[in-house]
Amino acid sequence: MARGNTASSSSSSSTTARRRHLLLSLICSAHLASHGGLHASSAPSFVFDFDFSNASTFSLTDFDTAGVAAFHGGRFDLTANAYNASLFDNVGRVSYARPVPLRDDATGEVASFTTSFTFAINITDMNNKGDGMAFFLGQFPSKLPPLSYGGSLGLCSNFCLDASAVAGKDRFVAVEFDTFNHSFDPNRTYDHMGIDVNSVRSVAAISLVSFSLNGQMSARVDYNSSTSVMSVELRFDHSPKFFPATPIFNMSAKVNLTAVLPEQVAIGFSAATGKSIELHQLLSWSFSLVNPNSRSSTTGANSSKSNVGLIVALVITCAVSLILCVAVLALLSALRRKTLALAEKEEESEAQSMLMDEEFQKGSGPKRFEFRQLAAATRGFSEEEKLGEGGFGSVYRGFLRELDAHVAIKRVSRASEQGKKEYSSEVKIISRLRHRNLVQLIGWCHEGRELMLVYELMPNGSLDAHLYNPHILLTWPARSQLINTRFKIVLGLGSALLYLHQEWEQCVLHRDVKPSNIMLDASFGAKLGDFGLARLVDHGRGSHTTNLAGTMGYMDPECLATGRAGPESDVYSFGVVLLETACGRPPVASAPPDEDAGGTAVRLVELVWGMYGRRAVLEAADERLGGDFDGGEVERVMVVGLACAHPDCNMRPSIRQAVSMLQGEAPLPTLPARMPTPKYV
Repeated sequence: MARGNTASSSSSSSTTARRRHLLLSLICSAHLASHGGLHASSAPSFVFDFDFSNASTFSLTDFDTAGVAAFHGGRFDLTANAYNASLFDNVGRVSYARPVPLRDDATGEVASFTTSFTFAINITDMNNKGDGMAFFLGQFPSKLPPLSYGGSLGLCSNFCLDASAVAGKDRFVAVEFDTFNHSFDPNRTYDHMGIDVNSVRSVAAISLVSFSLNGQMSARVDYNSSTSVMSVELRFDHSPKFFPATPIFNMSAKVNLTAVLPEQVAIGFSAATGKSIELHQLLSWSFSLVNPNSRSSTTGANSSKSNVGLIVALVITCAVSLILCVAVLALLSALRRKTLALAEKEEESEAQSMLMDEEFQKGSGPKRFEFRQLAAATRGFSEEEKLGEGGFGSVYRGFLRELDAHVAIKRVSRASEQGKKEYSSEVKIISRLRHRNLVQLIGWCHEGRELMLVYELMPNGSLDAHLYNPHILLTWPARSQLINTRFKIVLGLGSALLYLHQEWEQCVLHRDVKPSNIMLDASFGAKLGDFGLARLVDHGRGSHTTNLAGTMGYMDPECLATGRAGPESDVYSFGVVLLETACGRPPVASAPPDEDAGGTAVRLVELVWGMYGRRAVLEAADERLGGDFDGGEVERVMVVGLACAHPDCNMRPSIRQAVSMLQGEAPLPTLPARMPTPKYV
């Protein structure tokens, strides 16, 4: 990025914005004063506007920095643009140096505010990307919490997933721009935007295209004290390659600031990268706060000044009236355009519905349901029946009397364009697939703007909900007469992928194989679901260039580096799931204290490969099993998992070979003692 050009553009834009803001403030204040609504001197009680490329708009004494944050060349760097040996080293925070009066001292009423900022995220290494940044309001003076590395985004200690457990001094409200998908994040894509209250488990979130939070962006956060609604708008200043045009994303949530924050707060930005590399920069920042009961205490202006003020007010009132007339005409024109656009959208929706019907008719099983049937099945889509929620929409439990069956109903959000695309993908693919280890699609519903898919209900939920549930243990007993749940699950998943890759009429690339998409039936049989990111390719075609898709930790690193995906990419994800199932650890896990990593976060593949090299691979087995496991099967699953997750895609087995090795029909491969360095690095 050329900083000189960016700074010049940002400075010009910021100056123009300040002039407009000043003009509007003068007009509105005079207009209200002439009608007796407010004193002429009434104004926002707290305002600033900083353009960090223009030294005349700020002083460094206006800011406090913490961690690695520093001012460099016309912008604040929140994190360092370098790898870190320690997980804890790359955390930074920049905050306004003076307290912001969030509540009125006399009445206790909370203020409304608006803040806008331009920022940049630069990802240097796609294979080692950091965690993201956030705008926050918190305790004054601002202090960087201990252990706020990585996914904590410099906001709180140890991820603070339980908002109710956060101590008073650590309370915060934040808007996060997250570039790394953790287990507690929305699991559709790596990148997402969220509103956080005392926890990095967002109270509201919207998924973004993976790797789209890369480059220069602008954001605006509005808080309305009368409705307690916080609204966020994110605009990509330079349209990324992921979007056909410069996109704007919006989200909102109800946040009771009075219950969370003190009367005076610190405001600022924080970021973290863990041991990875990612540069987070703040380019400009404006903030305007309006105390609801602020009044001017100045009285007794002399009569000559009053006369001048009256004349000025009358002139401005006339100008405002003219502006209002023009605005009304513009509004009527905009409403007309919007009405025409809605009509066109309805026509497009109907055309899309007809096309989707044709797709479903190619399949022999799924049937069409009416909206009223699915609404009745879910008790009007009540919160009590909700099974989960993501960027696409929500999933509900339902009971269809017509089929005398319990079902899971996926309802696509009207505002989710990505959800509509994934819906279309599932329509084209899963409606034609039939296999015992795939979640069965029962039916669909297209009515107006409603898009819904109906699946068989998996009574035992998803695999990840069991691997990390302290109250449930998936067994792996050494005694053959007992049910070996985990081995049964990995064999079922392998059977599903074998069908998709080699046994159906076309090769189906799932592209999002992970435990949360592996559902468990009543007998803990595995069924692969969620084909929203799936793609069809002809058999034998091999890898092909595609948009990046999947979940960080499960994605093939070679696909991340080259943008090319094929069956071997799904095989890599399968390998990670094998290791996760055997070890009971996520793809990025904490190494034992006696390991070389010293207890810090490492990739699960690297951790297990290191133990394999020391001929101690069984030491990586899930500690919750307490040693009660079939050693031969566990070792087989781990070695096959390592082979599938080999850094060189040409050295990975096909899914058929992997399944044969798991079943003991083929010998296990001999792997190098050290994890090889991939050729694409």
